[in-house]
Amino acid sequence: MQDAVVATRSVAGPLTWITGIIIASLTGILYLDILVDLANEWWTQPEASYGLLIPPFALYVAYLKKNETLSLPAQPSSAGLMLIALACLVLITGKLASEFFLTRISFVPMLGGLVWTFWGFARFRSLAFPLILLLTMVPPPVIVYNAAAAPLQLLASRIAADLAQFVGVSIYRDGNIIHLANTSLGVAEACSGLHSLSALIVASLLLGFLENGSLWARVMVVVLSIPLAIAVNVLRVTGTAILADFHSEFALGYYHAFSGWLVFVLGFALLWLVSKIIFRFGGHRP
Repeated sequence: MQDAVVATRSVAGPLTWITGIIIASLTGILYLDILVDLANEWWTQPEASYGLLIPPFALYVAYLKKNETLSLPAQPSSAGLMLIALACLVLITGKLASEFFLTRISFVPMLGGLVWTFWGFARFRSLAFPLILLLTMVPPPVIVYNAAAAPLQLLASRIAADLAQFVGVSIYRDGNIIHLANTSLGVAEACSGLHSLSALIVASLLLGFLENGSLWARVMVVVLSIPLAIAVNVLRVTGTAILADFHSEFALGYYHAFSGWLVFVLGFALLWLVSKIIFRFGGHRP
């Protein structure tokens, strides 16, 4: 009897690996063009460049949780097929509508469905955070980006003009154009704050995981990252306007690019400080 059990396990082991390799190959073939196009956008579009860091971070988080995940019993479940079917439906809809966001985002529920189907719900739940993190690697739809960019441009330019006037700068605002005595500044889409917003949301998710915070504390940090990103972007526009009133070259070239990085670092530092306070009083997961 024991020999039969050992023989069954020895056969099941290679079959499991072969099945996994076949499924991974088929999934790779299905999504190869989509993932290559997504990677090309990460590499060529500055607003999407943060996506290059998401897959390595997600893999690292999954690696950190490997002992917890593998300690759970593998219980294949046909319920995972529903998530796979949903992913296929989203993929087909995206293909028919020529909507890149839908085709790209369907890759994540496809991975989740495969984990649920072949490893069971317990292991799927253990890997929920890496999968959620992978969702952020897909840039938002163009229609959503454009709809959010214009109001944020106007908001940043209006508050920046008011703050600059408050400190004594002679300034006039016309829409998203800020007119100074010696030059004019246009608050473009790149200065709307959406770039730093996406990056800070990802950072808030990672901070919540590293701090092992409670669910409500994690949600609070993610929510607060939104106004924080808008605030640091307004600070950047205000500082650029004030400096440009003295030397117009501060609004162009290297100085402008450097201010973007400096403000993002400031935003991350403030987010880290806020998260420390929230997780200190908000408790941690057991």
